[in-house]
Amino acid sequence: MHVYARFLIMASDLLLRERKSLIQDRLGTNGRVLAVDLARELNVSEDTIRRDLREMAAAGLCERVYGGALPIAPDAGSLSARAALVPERKAALARASVGFIERGMTVFLDAGSTNLAIAQAIAPDLSATIVTNTPLIATALMEKPGLDLILIGGPLDRAVGAAIGARAQRDAELLRPDLCLLGSCGADAEAGLTAFHFEDAEFKRLIASRSRSVLAAITSDKLGTAAPHAVIDIDAASTLVLEANAPEAQIAAFTAQGARVVLAREQG
Repeated sequence: MHVYARFLIMASDLLLRERKSLIQDRLGTNGRVLAVDLARELNVSEDTIRRDLREMAAAGLCERVYGGALPIAPDAGSLSARAALVPERKAALARASVGFIERGMTVFLDAGSTNLAIAQAIAPDLSATIVTNTPLIATALMEKPGLDLILIGGPLDRAVGAAIGARAQRDAELLRPDLCLLGSCGADAEAGLTAFHFEDAEFKRLIASRSRSVLAAITSDKLGTAAPHAVIDIDAASTLVLEANAPEAQIAAFTAQGARVVLAREQG
């Protein structure tokens, strides 16, 4: 290959790395990036930026959304591992969420470490029916005598920590919960609530559609991020319970989409 041609290829690769590095910086600083803004800033075409974003998404560096990209939602591993992270913050979300569980309700508790904290916060004498697909959540509820507990089954997905396959979906189709406490891996006003695993997202969509109302309690690190698989749009969630430090811009965007936002206050 001619020396000049090799130089052009090397220069092109360098520019590509520099663009992707800048895009990652913008994602870290600003969250959502828009192709049109990046194209203007970098003096390249929108098609070039869209190609960069596709390659970055394929490499797990961002999640493509309409018009641009979002940071990847945080993934802390198994449900047991996630339950050990920031327990005081999840406890605050749990305290703000349990008040929505009323006497006599049928409530579905979806897989998730914050939902596990909610299960632990439910009063032992509350008279309600709790349905879950998550053994750890069922275990947390076993010693609460006021509750009727239903565990729907089938093979367990170890990554999710719950039954989410065909058998669990057939069971879910027989339910009509008054309230669904939905787990979420990422939450964004435009991308909606999202999940890492395809079958988990499918199960979540099904149980949300069967429920009269949907509540999602979400830690701040998930706000403005997206996981690969869509669950529901924000306007399909009746209530979002967020941490007290949730950015005002995120709160305003969620409210504009029709969700009720409740802020969890820390004890003290």
